[in-house]
Amino acid sequence: MTEKVREILGWYGGDNPGTLTNLARILNHGRLGGTGRMVILPVDQGWEHGPARSFAPNPDGYDPRYHFRLALEARCNAYAAPLGFIEAAARDFVGDIPLILKCNNHDLLADEKDSWQALTASVRDALRLGCCAVGLTIYPGSALRLEMYEKLRAYAEEAKAHGLAVVVWSYPRGSQISKEGETAVDVSGYAAQIAAQIGAHIIKIKLPSEHVEQEAARKVYEKEKIPVATLTDRVRHMMQCAFAGRRIVVFSGGAKKDSEDALFDDARAIRDGGGHGSIIGRNSFQRKKADALKMLDTIMSIYEGKIK
Repeated sequence: MTEKVREILGWYGGDNPGTLTNLARILNHGRLGGTGRMVILPVDQGWEHGPARSFAPNPDGYDPRYHFRLALEARCNAYAAPLGFIEAAARDFVGDIPLILKCNNHDLLADEKDSWQALTASVRDALRLGCCAVGLTIYPGSALRLEMYEKLRAYAEEAKAHGLAVVVWSYPRGSQISKEGETAVDVSGYAAQIAAQIGAHIIKIKLPSEHVEQEAARKVYEKEKIPVATLTDRVRHMMQCAFAGRRIVVFSGGAKKDSEDALFDDARAIRDGGGHGSIIGRNSFQRKKADALKMLDTIMSIYEGKIK
């Protein structure tokens, strides 16, 4: 085990050896294993956005086995998906890659002001399938957020008791914030802090914009001259909000970008701002495999410092 991984595991002194072992499995796997950086392939979008919107741009993605193969060939640190996708193919890839079971999910079949995630898999499912971690989404900004926090805390307690790591998708959304506020730098930092406070080992957030949503926060940002002008500045601030960088934070790739250069610029900002990497789904599996592998290779080279 590298000194960098030992350092990161040292941030989680309250956890049992089983949980730390599973976290180490993710940190040590794949091309970036041992570096403290990571790239994770998440494929929960079939549930979130619907199968055609998710997989029609690259029809190979309708097959659950495709995503295992993509994650393996790209040498990702881990693969994250809902119960059905993992169940459908896990036996064919036993022990090949660390798995994260996405245990709550949400559909877009109805208009809603306040989003909510249904619990769709259990800790027992994660253990049965050999997963390293469970993943859950919360929506800071939703009128239903307090109940989400309580459910996440209880679920995380059970997962940790069984030696699993916990990954939290912390996505501001809902009637209490504006659309622009969903990626506001103050709200994104708040989302990272909430996930850290509730016990996440790995925090997934969106890359923040320069917008400041809350007036009370704006006064502090201006008074304390918190740098937020560049994306690198904002990533660095997200790391401050995640226990001064003592929690693993990975950033969402978001909707598919036609320009790969934009993805590469994001990766540079994440690297230079001290972030731990990317959890990049649609920008991976909505491309043809050869194009996705080339793109992921470049992103990993940026994290390795081989590409400036």
